[in-house]
Amino acid sequence: MPAELREHAGRCYAIQFHYALPDDAWAVELSEAVPAPAAWAENPRAERHLPGAAFLVAFVPDEDPDLEPTVHIHSHDEHVIPYEIMRWFMERVAEQVQRCRIVFAQDGRETVE
Repeated sequence: MPAELREHAGRCYAIQFHYALPDDAWAVELSEAVPAPAAWAENPRAERHLPGAAFLVAFVPDEDPDLEPTVHIHSHDEHVIPYEIMRWFMERVAEQVQRCRIVFAQDGRETVE
């Protein structure tokens, strides 16, 4: 799945989804986006920014309905996250939680809240 990008106050942020097999969970990552390689500039369809190193990662379990989603902080530095960016990130996490709960309900493992 391609990253979602959003600019806020002159900075670009990225949200990326991937499956974390060891955790049996979807990982939703928030990072500050970094400029794409200069060589990509010649391609008008190429992305201008790419996800950087994730500093927040939400894990949304999709195998065990008894496990709660969690948010992990992955940073050695201090990161100031604007409210609108945090809200955007948490909305994407909430959407992923809802998708997993729907699947649990369809499989008869849990009801949708």
